[in-house]
Amino acid sequence: MRLLIATVTAGAGHLQAAAALEEAWRSLHPDEPVQRLDVLAFTPKLYRKAYALGYIKLVAHAPELWGLVFDRTDNPNLVRKLTRLRRGLAKRVAPKFARQVCRFEPQAVVCTHFMPLEVLGQLKTQAQAQHKPWPVMVCVVTDFQAHALWLEPCVDLYCVAAEQTKARLVARGVPATQVVVTGIPVAPQFAARPDRSQARRRLGLRDDLPVLLVLGGGFGVGPMCAILTEINKLDRLVQLVVACGRNEPLRRELALADWRQPTRVLGFVNNMHELMAAADLVLTKPGGLTTAEALAVGRPLLIIQPIPGQELANSDFLLEHGAAVKAERVDDLPYRLEQVLEPTRLARLRRAARALGRPQAAVEICQRIVQLAAA
Repeated sequence: MRLLIATVTAGAGHLQAAAALEEAWRSLHPDEPVQRLDVLAFTPKLYRKAYALGYIKLVAHAPELWGLVFDRTDNPNLVRKLTRLRRGLAKRVAPKFARQVCRFEPQAVVCTHFMPLEVLGQLKTQAQAQHKPWPVMVCVVTDFQAHALWLEPCVDLYCVAAEQTKARLVARGVPATQVVVTGIPVAPQFAARPDRSQARRRLGLRDDLPVLLVLGGGFGVGPMCAILTEINKLDRLVQLVVACGRNEPLRRELALADWRQPTRVLGFVNNMHELMAAADLVLTKPGGLTTAEALAVGRPLLIIQPIPGQELANSDFLLEHGAAVKAERVDDLPYRLEQVLEPTRLARLRRAARALGRPQAAVEICQRIVQLAAA
């Protein structure tokens, strides 16, 4: 069986989900062809740059505007009316991607972003009009809320993060039989649920102090310096591990500062599973993949200033299920941390996080793909 995994470079989460699915597929079906494609790699350079950087710039410098765009476009009726227009635009900017799909001749396609669906939807319509076979189409929603842009008639199966995500799609007209709750796919290192004490030993961290993992995402955005400044006001001693992503200027700035709390500043890391395993609490914006990874290893989150839109929806989900707390303002951090680090409260949060975790999501999605293709 030939599997195509289609994604888009628009934030790191979509790419990480695609990579997790590819790794799971190769493990389960080592002799069967799989290809992972970034749709933007097949588009004109100017379009690619605008699409990839536009979102990051917008959420970093005008999050309220992004929230407005998110809310205004989250309209199923509007999205359905614009289906033909969206498909036509996607086809014009990504004809090379369409040709690559046809050359590969997949029997199943799984998408971790809605943009590939727009191209593939047009191709599916053409194939059906010519009575040609077309691969099964699987869509993996990488947040805990399914925005209307994920709605695409060509999809045969949606794999979603939680029952609430499924309910939202069903309420918007997707048949319940076409939506399954699998969780968001994470790399197998998270599925192994590493031991906390072993992870701390490997990282050279003390066992007698709480470990706070502070994340700036793949691009190191957010008020990281202010966050560390406030944490240093804590009366108690903690250990800080800070991951700045690909923001090298930020990493240098934080590494050179004089912090009262023991602090280790890192750039982009490949051992996030170990860092999360070693941590007692993850301080972060609640992106879908970051959230799924933390839950997979049973680590609660302290949410800081979620971006309006999908992060706010993810935040609401975590708070509702008791797996996170939220600091409305950065200067609230000392008070909130004193509360959360109380052992009984922290243990309760940890249990809730572990209950929500779906570390085998990537494997389950691969199994669903095979079942669907064989039906």
